[in-house]
Amino acid sequence: MTLCISLSARPSNNGTRFHNFLYEELGLNWIYKAFAPTDLANAIAGVRGLGIRGCAVSMPYKEDVIALVDQMDASASAIDSVNTIVNDSGVLTAYNTDYTAIAQLIERNAIDPASSVLVRGSGGMAKATAAAFRDAGFTRVTIVARNEESGASLAELYGFGWQAEVGESTADVLVNVTPIGMAGGPEADSLSFSEEAVTAANVVFDVVALPAETPLVKAGRAAGKTVISGAEVATIQALEQFVLYTGVTPTPEQVAAAEQFTRAQ
Repeated sequence: MTLCISLSARPSNNGTRFHNFLYEELGLNWIYKAFAPTDLANAIAGVRGLGIRGCAVSMPYKEDVIALVDQMDASASAIDSVNTIVNDSGVLTAYNTDYTAIAQLIERNAIDPASSVLVRGSGGMAKATAAAFRDAGFTRVTIVARNEESGASLAELYGFGWQAEVGESTADVLVNVTPIGMAGGPEADSLSFSEEAVTAANVVFDVVALPAETPLVKAGRAAGKTVISGAEVATIQALEQFVLYTGVTPTPEQVAAAEQFTRAQ
């Protein structure tokens, strides 16, 4: 049996259910498990030493894990952020399928590149998000992050603006790339943007996948906005990971069934 895992500070069942559903659907003798590591370096050593085929990497490890892999695919090295590791006989290669997911969702929802955008967050996922918006032709983007060092450097990297707090700022597109609204977190019931900002926006985008209906997503739906959820991001990036791990591409129908199974938990 082949093992794949995920490493996260707050593990969820999303990836576990998605991958295991497709393993069974496709008749693959594989299994997927989620872990919350207490020592990242030892966890990655375990991936290598135990022959674990694939490893998903979630917040807050997307940047710290870079020093622990052998080589970086262009998708990860371009933004210095990792969400996927593939183990080929002890050689660990890092990828970033978050970028792919964000880029696809920007295109799928036909978001106008002339739109103003507020991206709240400055970690690894924020890098993937900022890069995807930049590459899609967006120029009116502001990074909102209390950490001036990471926030300002991320903004400078992509030619965007930076500010420490959301305050009374509004934009056409709101993107939350922080743990605000994440189940089990200290701000699980909080809005990452004000109600006034949600009202003024055209698109509300929350990358938090658990729960699928975060406070921001609920507020966006209630206000009649175009809403993009973290559950959508999770499905696309998980599919990309599945293909990297197994070399098998499920049909759209199989992916839809896996997504429905994942959200039914």
